[in-house]
Amino acid sequence: MATKDKKSPAKKTASTTKVTRITAIDSVETTAKPAKTPKKVTPAPTEGEKTKRKNPILAIGGYFAGAWYELRQVRWPNRKATWGMTLAVLAFTGFFMVLILLLDALFKYLFQLILG
Repeated sequence: MATKDKKSPAKKTASTTKVTRITAIDSVETTAKPAKTPKKVTPAPTEGEKTKRKNPILAIGGYFAGAWYELRQVRWPNRKATWGMTLAVLAFTGFFMVLILLLDALFKYLFQLILG
C-alpha cells in the first residue's frame, strides 16, 4: 500500500480558512437581539402644501401611467396555460353543477316523502 507524502491542494486551502465554531448555550444574556431597522418618517406637509391643490388632469394621467407600469410587470400565461386553466374552470363548473342538481333532486324527493 502506498502512502501519500504530499498534502493535497484542498487541505492547504482548508488550513488557511478561518473557521468559527458556534455552540449552543442556555443562557438568555448571550443571545444577540436582531438590529432594529429605523422607520421612514415622512415630513408633515407645510401650510402651503395643505392648501395647494393638484391638477385633476395630471392626477388622472398619473393614475393611468401607474396602471400601465403595473400591467407591464404582469407575467401573462402562454396559450397552452390559458387553455389548461379554461378547461379546469369548465370542468369544476360542470362538476359542481351536477352536484347541486343531484342534491336538489335528493332534497325534493325527501320533502315529498315527509310531506306526502
